[in-house]
Amino acid sequence: MSIKFDTARFEAAYGTAEQLPESTTPEVAFAGRSNVGKSSLINKLVRRKALARTSSQPGKTANINFYEADGIRLVDLPGYGYARVSGQERQRWADLIAGYFDQERSFNLVCALVDIRHDAQKLDQEMIAFLKERELPFVVCLTKADKLSKTKADQQAARLAKQFDIPRRCMVITSAEKGTGIDELKKCIEAACEEE
Repeated sequence: MSIKFDTARFEAAYGTAEQLPESTTPEVAFAGRSNVGKSSLINKLVRRKALARTSSQPGKTANINFYEADGIRLVDLPGYGYARVSGQERQRWADLIAGYFDQERSFNLVCALVDIRHDAQKLDQEMIAFLKERELPFVVCLTKADKLSKTKADQQAARLAKQFDIPRRCMVITSAEKGTGIDELKKCIEAACEEE
């Protein structure tokens, strides 16, 4: 199956789980900390500069954004762990993310984004543990790899695989800046959406 990612268009944004539309097509969700580069990675994937809104200010995605591309849905979940919003707003984001995963949806793949430059953070570990516990198909996208040498990136990937207790093959080293790993990620998504 080959997906025309560059046909992607913004579908809608939702602020509460109750508003979410029914799941009628394969869905690929993107989850990660606030400043991990989710929007940049989605934009690189669909070869567009500003389909997903990027911001120098983390925590900009406060809703769940749906994009449609060639019959599949790309779902941009709010970044978690951003400290500079009120506790109430953080709770709303957490409820929104949990609400999404609690629904009967077509979870073809969850792309869990983790900054390759750091060791596994508590929130990242909780997210991966959650995905394993729910038995959801996922791939860990290690972002911002352009900031490290290839050798260092490979070492760090092996280290994170150990910290998350997952096989190294469940990871893709990516860079939205340089396009590293984008083709590999596309293949993961296409394979996951084929199983419909």
